Amino acid sequence: MSTKVNRRQKIRYRIRKKVSGTAKNPRLSVFRSNSDIYVQLIDDTNGTTLASASSRDKDIKAQQGTKSEKSVLVGKAVAAKALALGITQCVFDRSGYLYHGRVKSVADGAREGGLQF
Repeated sequence: MSTKVNRRQKIRYRIRKKVSGTAKNPRLSVFRSNSDIYVQLIDDTNGTTLASASSRDKDIKAQQGTKSEKSVLVGKAVAAKALALGITQCVFDRSGYLYHGRVKSVADGAREGGLQF
């Protein structure tokens, strides 16, 4: 039985075969729940998370706006943390979600914040 979750998981595995992050060029991974969005910069060679941000962070949660507007702020926040670590390049991992709506907003926010992918 192919449910929506199983379909996304298959797409996710297909993307992860091709997309991998290093310390210099980490993977920007997005997780989208119904209410919030979470972003991590991941170094896959060491299996560590270098930086993370989410819409549940105090400064972002305090903002008014739609979920897409908050997603842009999450993208900018993770970009700021990455630049503080000296990271300017990354590879985008949409985790099986369509590149649309909140996922696209995170990518746009990260680009505005100074990350290149």
